[in-house]
Parts: sequence; structure tokens; C-alpha cells
Amino acid sequence: MSKILIIGAGGVGTVVAHKVAANPEQFTEIMLASRTVAKCNAVADAIGTRYGNRKIETAQVNADHVDELVGLFNRFRPEIVINVALPYQDLTIMDACLAAGVNYLDTANYEPPEEAKFEYKWQWDYHDRFKEAGLTAILGCGFDPGVTSVFTAYAAKHYFKELQYLDIVDCNAGDHGKAFATNFNPEINIREVTQKGKYWEDGQWVYTEPHAIHKPLHYPHIGAKESYVIYHEELESLVKHFPTLKRARFWMTFSQEYLTHLRVIQNIGMARIDPVLYNGVEIVPIQFLKAVLPDPGTLGENYTGNTSIGCRLKGLDKSGNPLTYYIYNNCSHAEAFKETGAQGVSYTTGVPAMIGAMMFVKGLWRKPGVFNVEEFDPDPFLEQLNIQGLPWHEIINEDLEV
Repeated sequence: MSKILIIGAGGVGTVVAHKVAANPEQFTEIMLASRTVAKCNAVADAIGTRYGNRKIETAQVNADHVDELVGLFNRFRPEIVINVALPYQDLTIMDACLAAGVNYLDTANYEPPEEAKFEYKWQWDYHDRFKEAGLTAILGCGFDPGVTSVFTAYAAKHYFKELQYLDIVDCNAGDHGKAFATNFNPEINIREVTQKGKYWEDGQWVYTEPHAIHKPLHYPHIGAKESYVIYHEELESLVKHFPTLKRARFWMTFSQEYLTHLRVIQNIGMARIDPVLYNGVEIVPIQFLKAVLPDPGTLGENYTGNTSIGCRLKGLDKSGNPLTYYIYNNCSHAEAFKETGAQGVSYTTGVPAMIGAMMFVKGLWRKPGVFNVEEFDPDPFLEQLNIQGLPWHEIINEDLEV
């Protein structure tokens, strides 16, 4: 039983707030804060309607400013902050947690605004400060990163003597009916998928041009979808914490229409993250593009189809014999919207964030320092994943296609 403060009132924040409200035995008081308090109030009103007299406090805060955050934390005194704001704001929120004596959880690693770059170093550098303060920071507790990392830890704990090959596969087979839209913050999404590809092999990183490696992969109850190797942040922590991995890759599906739009956006300069001068005012093209693209939080109502995200692993089982293992979840966009008013990509990120906070308040994922989710016991987390709306499935010793 504890007080929870959620920062961010977009699609993911909406899901987190709904799922926290649905678990009153664990979360007694809830505050939802963001730069735009009207968004928080709308979410709080929807939850109040759905869950009767379940009350959520709201607040306005600029997560770029440590002093504002510290003031809010000191007023509300949460036990843990769930950060589903922008990745640019991870470090200011961590600084505020240290100053106010509050524990921390996020779903995506820090990115510097001036460079599209995944790297945990900035946050790992906070380990000693959180340890000395007796505070816990849980990094990457969405789906990918997050559940995919927990899936890997579960496989290592229960099935493998030696993990050798990991392929994380992320398929969105949904249709939102828009000509072009991103499923989460457009600025972060486009920065992510236009980077060069990168994967781990034989003890080093291998770099590729964007989307250079691709092939059709079959997803359960969906079928074949063209899948592309891109770099994703959990690879960095997983190859560190599972050093027997000979190769680790991340695959994501994209339609040809999506990739065509993406190429045009890049070719005309709208994916640029550096400022340009327009009518005497500096603007960042990708931030302007974000303003005119559909808000990911509005996509849910007419979204059909499913996501399918999981881990395909190969190695030696506990007896030293070859083993292939596939663990995954499929999520319906329509069912996610029915429950929370958000589409499936937001749902698959928000539910694990709530479960991570639950693991903390139960005392199951609690130790001083900064940790990725695979460093904790996967079993109670995956037990809750089944209960909280994201059931997972296993396929053993079948062709993994990778």
C-alpha cells in the first residue's frame, strides 16, 4: 500500500493511471502530473467514471526543471515515481528523486535532445548515488524494453544452462486507418527507427544501414510480416547481464507504406533534430512534424488488429542439450481501448510499468541502486502479467526462423 506519482499523461500515462487505479490494494493514493494539467484532469475524470469514487490527484509540472519536480515530490511524498514522460527528461527526474528521497521507475532510457542515441551509461552512472541514498531506480520497465528483458531472465532461470542466441521480435499487425501515424511520441519514434541498425555478435557491435537486414517472420495468430533489424536499448543491458550471448538482435515490423513515408520525411529534411531558421524563429523540423501528425493517444478508437512481441532464444538447456524457446504476448488494440481508452502499443508499455511499481511496493523488486529489470526475479512479475491483461505463451523446440 503506497502513494504513487505518475509523470506523463499521454497514451502510456493514461494506461498506467488506469491500471494503478484498478489495483487499490497496492496503490492507495495516486497523483498524475504533466506539463499540461488539462490532460491529467481528463484522464482522472475518465478513471473516476470507470472506477466509481477512485480519486486521482492531478498537478502541473515541467519535468525539465528539477526544482519544480522536487517541490511536487515534497508536497505529495510518493514512495515511487513512474516516469512515462519524454526520455529527454529521465535525468532531471532522477535528480529530483535523489533530492527528495523518492524511488524511481521508467520505461525508456535517457536520450540527449541534440543526438538520437540509445545508451544506458548516463543512467547507470547514477548507481552509486541511488545506492548511497538507499533508493531504488528501475530502468526500462515497459514492454520492449521491459517485458522482453524479463522474458529473457525467465528463460535463463528456468530453461537454459547457457543462453547463446537472442532475437527480440516486435510485430504491430494493427490498422489505425491513418495515412501515416506513429504509435508513440512521433519525435521519439522517428528518431528511433531512422538510426543505423546495430546488433551484438561475437563480443562486439555490428553496424548496418537503417533497415538493411530484413526477412519475413511468422507471428502467432497473425502470420508472416516483413521484419527489420534495428537497434533497441535493451540489447545493451541484456548482453551485459547475459554474457554467454553470442548474438543478440532486435526485429520490428514495418509496412512498405510506412517506410515510404519515412523516406520522404527524411529526404525533405523533416526528420532533422537540429534547429532551422523559419521567419526569424528557430524551429526543430521533427518537433514541427510532431505537431501536425496524429496524436498517438487519439488512435485507439478505430484501431483493429494485434501486436505480437516476444523473445526467440537458442542455447543449451539445463542438461546441456540444444534448446529453442519462444516466449511472447499478443495484445488486441480493440480490447486495450475498451479497457483504458488507449491503443495496444500504449497498453503494452503502461501495464508493465504499473507491474514494476507493484513489484517495488510489495518489496520484491527493491534494492538500493540503479537496475535494469532483468536483474530482478522474473517470476512474480510474469505472474502479474497474466493477471493484469497481457498473458504470455511459450513454444519449445520449434523452428525460430532466425
